[in-house]
Amino acid sequence: MTDFVQSARDATKAMRDVFPPTPLLRNAHLSDLYHADVYLKREDLSPVRSYKLRGAFNAMRKRPDADLFVCASAGNHAQGVAYMCKHFGKKGVIFMPVTTPQQKIQKTSMFGGDSIEIRLTGDYFDDTLAAAQAFCVEAGGHFLSPFDDEDVIEGQASVAVELVEQLGKDPDHLVIPVGGGGLSAGMLSYLGTGCQYTFVEPAGGACLRAALEAGKPVPLGFVNTFADGAAVGQIGQKTFARLKGIGLANTLTIREDRLCTTMLEMLNVEGIVLEPAGALSVDALQDLGQSIRGRTVVCVSSGGNFDFERLPEVKERAQKYLGLKKYFILRLPQRPGALKDFLGFLGPEDDIARFEYLKKSARNYGSVLIGIETKTASSFDNLFGKLDAGGFTYQDITDDDLLAQFVI
Repeated sequence: MTDFVQSARDATKAMRDVFPPTPLLRNAHLSDLYHADVYLKREDLSPVRSYKLRGAFNAMRKRPDADLFVCASAGNHAQGVAYMCKHFGKKGVIFMPVTTPQQKIQKTSMFGGDSIEIRLTGDYFDDTLAAAQAFCVEAGGHFLSPFDDEDVIEGQASVAVELVEQLGKDPDHLVIPVGGGGLSAGMLSYLGTGCQYTFVEPAGGACLRAALEAGKPVPLGFVNTFADGAAVGQIGQKTFARLKGIGLANTLTIREDRLCTTMLEMLNVEGIVLEPAGALSVDALQDLGQSIRGRTVVCVSSGGNFDFERLPEVKERAQKYLGLKKYFILRLPQRPGALKDFLGFLGPEDDIARFEYLKKSARNYGSVLIGIETKTASSFDNLFGKLDAGGFTYQDITDDDLLAQFVI
């Protein structure tokens, strides 16, 4: 037994004074769908609805003499730190971007109570992080990293300790979401070569894959923050030191729009609320296919902090991925009957979800921004064929992210 394994077990045992193990539940729907024994390690059912309180607990219990803990976070890490500050009776100062949704601020405040102070600083996380680190140095506090800290990594390994105890053995295949690498580094370090792994990242935040290709942690040029619990611009130095040997073949990147289809499926079929990062491991199953058939598979559902105000966006992203919703700009002749002609092209399952028309003076045409929903993706082939035959000019902007963010 390595020192890390024993330390992870000790940390897990100490946690039992604070919160119970999260459930490991066999999911019949996924098991039948993929012809495997699929279990979900339900970190979305922890007291703060994510695994982040584990690392915060372990780091804080190892520093009993520290009076002040400082962190920067817009989400799960902030809530985990707040929860543990209240538990240990420690002072916490939590820096969050000014743009943080009010729901996340309120939850962090609720978990920390009088033990914490929330400071809203900076429009972007980099500014928030810089302010937190500067304050920490000035105030003589301990900066609590969300992932790049050996004690945090050790604390996150408790997920692996629990699932082995609950399953009674190592799983055949473990699917883990990756952000900054704290959870994946901890679980890999605990389980070693006892099972096969798949490490899953959102396409707009694949910092592990970038580091593996470069041979070292490197900053991403752009980060899509939709899957905010796993959208990290650069993997940690300490976490990558533990993950650098995994090989690219054991990684997957998932498009954010496809991830939305899994979020909706788990909500509608299973009644399980997952945040985007929490759905990564479940979504990856469709890529693993035959390789997991007949095997025991554990997916870590890392979090369930989902604001239902985002549900319309999730639904729209899912529809776009499945080809059931499209946006396009139509050049409409400025003559009587032109709109009627266009409407006649729509099929019985086509529904207009967006229509904005700007009549141009002194021109013989106007531009229409139009959104269409349908029940079968092939309906669009029929619609576009009729538009072509009718001599209409149009541009499909559904997948043009730059243009869409300005006009949709």
